Amino acid sequence: MNFDYDVIVIGAGHAGCEAAHAAARLGATTLLITIDMNKIAQMSCNPAIGGIAKGQIVREIDALGGMTGIITDRSAIQFRMLNRSKGPAMWSPRAQSDRMKFSALWRTTLENTPGLSMWQDSVTSLIIEDGKVKGVRTALGVTFKAKTVVLTAGTFLNGLMHTGPVKIEGGRVAEPSAHGITEQLREAGFTTDRMKTGTPVRIDGRSVKWELTTPQEGDNDYHKFSYLPGVGRELKQRPCHTVYTNETTHEILRRGLPDSPLYNGQIQSIGPRYCPSIETKIVTFADKNEHQLFLEPEGETTTEYYLNGFSSSLPIDIQFQALETIPALSNVHLFRPGYAIEYDFFDPTQLHHTLETKLIKGLFFAGQVNGTTGYEEAAGQGLVAGVNAALRVKGEAPFTLGRDEAYIGVLIDDLVTKGVDEPYRMFTSRAEYRILLRQDDADMRLTPRGHAIGLADKSRFEAMERKRIQRDSLIRFCEEFTVKAAMINPYLEAEGESPLSQGVKLHTLLSRPSMTFERLASQIGPLATFIEENIEEQRREEIIEAAEILIKYQGYIAREQQNVEKLRRLENLSLKGKIDYKNVRALSTEARQKLERIDPETVAQASRIPGISPADINILLLLLGR
Repeated sequence: MNFDYDVIVIGAGHAGCEAAHAAARLGATTLLITIDMNKIAQMSCNPAIGGIAKGQIVREIDALGGMTGIITDRSAIQFRMLNRSKGPAMWSPRAQSDRMKFSALWRTTLENTPGLSMWQDSVTSLIIEDGKVKGVRTALGVTFKAKTVVLTAGTFLNGLMHTGPVKIEGGRVAEPSAHGITEQLREAGFTTDRMKTGTPVRIDGRSVKWELTTPQEGDNDYHKFSYLPGVGRELKQRPCHTVYTNETTHEILRRGLPDSPLYNGQIQSIGPRYCPSIETKIVTFADKNEHQLFLEPEGETTTEYYLNGFSSSLPIDIQFQALETIPALSNVHLFRPGYAIEYDFFDPTQLHHTLETKLIKGLFFAGQVNGTTGYEEAAGQGLVAGVNAALRVKGEAPFTLGRDEAYIGVLIDDLVTKGVDEPYRMFTSRAEYRILLRQDDADMRLTPRGHAIGLADKSRFEAMERKRIQRDSLIRFCEEFTVKAAMINPYLEAEGESPLSQGVKLHTLLSRPSMTFERLASQIGPLATFIEENIEEQRREEIIEAAEILIKYQGYIAREQQNVEKLRRLENLSLKGKIDYKNVRALSTEARQKLERIDPETVAQASRIPGISPADINILLLLLGR
């Protein structure tokens, strides 16, 4: 057996799986160590992938050559494109997954990745010599050597679960917490703190009065996560259902607040603002008479349901009593109660954009250990950390993503530049260039980059190129083909649209908000013929949508691209190692302290540090001779 590797990944959650797969794909001999090989890529909380901005991250992972998108499609039991009523920059894919099949597919993927091995054990310490990581030691007394290590321990570092007054050590139900690593890294100089997250009750669907719920069906169209033509949904699709709390529910929950770990001082750590517990909701939104809850199936055939919106750490009897006041759940049977969990994380400003730590060479952090929340944020970090661990071993240039290139780039830049004061969750509003970071074009943005480093294979790159060629040929046809007024006016008038006074290019007509390729192809024979003959059938709707978005939003896209070019000048101005901040008295005290602590790579990164003013940036530019 081999005890010496290029890359060791600690933890097989969503970050660990993407990290191990990426490192091995890049040719690094890789070892993935996990406490339980039957819980690989476990969906510890919601059995769903994607959502607002999170879905964009998954499409980016897929475009780069990662696996989360493919595995989500293959295990999906419902798919929805959220925010369709808004512009395409806001469209966000989301899928319910079969929890067990998702995990099984990930394990199969990892077991069949050349150069990747697995070991079931718990890492108790890192081997660090002369400021470099050299390997790990495990609870079973095994020493593994490595050139780089990626820590993706999720909620397991000193994990502590709370249900009312009951406290149980663990990273999640029935799985032990991990000890030793936090203490070792704190001694090495790392800043660490505690965070809190939670999960709702799991319900037996046989005890639900389904006639008192409102069904919520998924989309039945061509949308999915993976850009690969041959990947799609394989399982039976299932609906979700909605129910509502009421005043009686809230009264029972309020009665339990004195015994809530969140309100009686038992939990001291930082909780998520954007995924609050039910007890937080009734306190923060005391004026609301009801809160919507979602019954989401855990699998294709199981009777187990996840009650989204009812995360709680209240005592079990309070959770029961509150749920029984909801008519559809008056006879509810629980598989398990909700609980909160506290765990250690590390201040992410201690990282480079590659996710390598500043204090220890060759050591990378990814996922919830960086203060993030969510499978998608973790997976995106895992991919970047795994790629950079492998590239470091190979002596090749690091791989980073800019804020104008990917939501993953926004995520990592926010973490390493601003740090976190609560569990970080991605939103479209965090991206200043979200018109450029749409979910529909992640392959165009990132597949060339994934292919260049060897993560996205040749077939994926060629599929992207075929799509680009066909999309652009359709746009050129629209720019060159003239629609005569006599040809289209009867249709426009019948549809309540303004008629044409003269012939226009098809491109101009399609720019109207209400006009679509589908509507116009039904009236303009040459357009229908062009689509039939030049756009491959398997991806026709996807390519048509991509072309339509570029035509309708070309002005906005061009303007945002100009803004990117302006900022890029600052991104190209290197700062690192050039200025002794503590001796620059022209800078404010706050600026000196933050610049010294974060040590930004570029002027642009410095400008994004909270507390750094435009005046401070002007001083830096002056010192650089600009």
